[in-house]
Amino acid sequence: MADPRGFLKVRHRELPPNRPVPVRLRDWKDVRAHLEEGQPFLKEQAGRCMDCGIPFCHQGCPLGNLIPEWNDLVWRDQWADAIERLHATNNFPEFTGRVCPAPCETSCVLGINQPAVTIKNVEVSIIDEAFARGLVTPQVPQRLTGSTVAVVGSGPAGLAAAQQLTRAGHTVVVYERDDAVGGLLRYGIPDFKLEKHHIDRRLAQMEAEGTRFRPGVEIGRDITWDALRRRFDAVVVATGATVPRDLALPGRDLGGIHFAMDFLVPANKVVAGRPVPDDVPHAAGKHVVVIGGGDTGSDCVGTSLRQGAASVTTLAIGKKPPLERPENQPWPTDPILFEVSTSHEEGGERIYLASTVAFLGDDEGNVRALRVAETEYLPDGRRAPRPGTEREIPADLVLIAMGFTGPETDELVAQTGAETTGRGLVRRGDDYASSVPGVFVTGDAGRGQSLIVWAIAEGRATAAAVDAYLQGSTELPAPVGPRTVALRV
Repeated sequence: MADPRGFLKVRHRELPPNRPVPVRLRDWKDVRAHLEEGQPFLKEQAGRCMDCGIPFCHQGCPLGNLIPEWNDLVWRDQWADAIERLHATNNFPEFTGRVCPAPCETSCVLGINQPAVTIKNVEVSIIDEAFARGLVTPQVPQRLTGSTVAVVGSGPAGLAAAQQLTRAGHTVVVYERDDAVGGLLRYGIPDFKLEKHHIDRRLAQMEAEGTRFRPGVEIGRDITWDALRRRFDAVVVATGATVPRDLALPGRDLGGIHFAMDFLVPANKVVAGRPVPDDVPHAAGKHVVVIGGGDTGSDCVGTSLRQGAASVTTLAIGKKPPLERPENQPWPTDPILFEVSTSHEEGGERIYLASTVAFLGDDEGNVRALRVAETEYLPDGRRAPRPGTEREIPADLVLIAMGFTGPETDELVAQTGAETTGRGLVRRGDDYASSVPGVFVTGDAGRGQSLIVWAIAEGRATAAAVDAYLQGSTELPAPVGPRTVALRV
């Protein structure tokens, strides 16, 4: 283990500082300052890991990351070994170390009666140090199998599946309908949370390994799904869950009401220097209301503030979560707690128990305000607006950030006959195979909206299933999870 008495000697939890709010609101760079200022306390924080007899952090992480092992190696300054153990279970720690909510930390044994180990920060420090030292190199397959695989979608699930299958010796082509590879990592997550050079340097490694990328190609339209099946020996559907959840209320058709991604994607494209239409939503000088208190809503807050919004208000329909773990969410479960994201640190107001009743418009057909009522919890558990509590909140720009209902499946179903579930997901078996021979489903397209760590875990597991389908058996690792991969078919 690391320092045997580390958790007794260092009882505090210390994280790298964030850049000052007035400074970071002037640009789109990473809000964290650890790359600039260093982390002299990293070793002692890694040394707090107790190397538990049963490391529940493994259970908390869908990837099964070997957390005690690389904590120990960081404490010993053995960076080459640390990145080897980290990459053994996680293809993209530079992504999870920045945007994953870290369920591993809420299941840390030390967290029972002390602040948990800073697992997420140690993870991102390992990969950043590995890139800085030149320890991340292409893993070119020693032989080619002759089999070809198409991966449709270049988010974390698709990229993980593609990298694993390429390393197994298959010829893999990744199709992305947008103009750049990365899925929601590229244009869905703002640069202040994930700067895009982290994606680019990983894509460079994958290209050197042999993975081929085809951006700007939409499967189902530019190439039919049936044509893709004829061209490749296997197809992996990794299109994500991109259909937004709507809020059908009076006034929904007013101008100035947009889904969160219709606001975030063009904003991120502008930062990337990509052209966008003139009529995309922009927050400058406007009273912005964000409906939804999750990560996407937080991204809308940070983006609106950087664009110069006059005010930003976040509405959440439910109660304000508690500050400490409630009794009905005991360790090692991942509790729902009140969190202040870096975007919420920067400004804006958060209102809980807020049920939107209607959108109110002006004479020109644009939204001017929201009618909001206090949320009432009914005896049967449903939530409804409490009568007599309605009030108006000024709004020039409304962003609906209520999550996603599932993948876009119209072309896939029409062209292949693939089955879907009652939730609108692409139906798949325990081996990630769809109802169409040779077509596999991974990530949010089959699971529904979830975490980036689950996307990578499913991409790795799906790669093992595809390899077994093509070769009869596989040596690719499959993360432990609710689905098991048949190693032989």
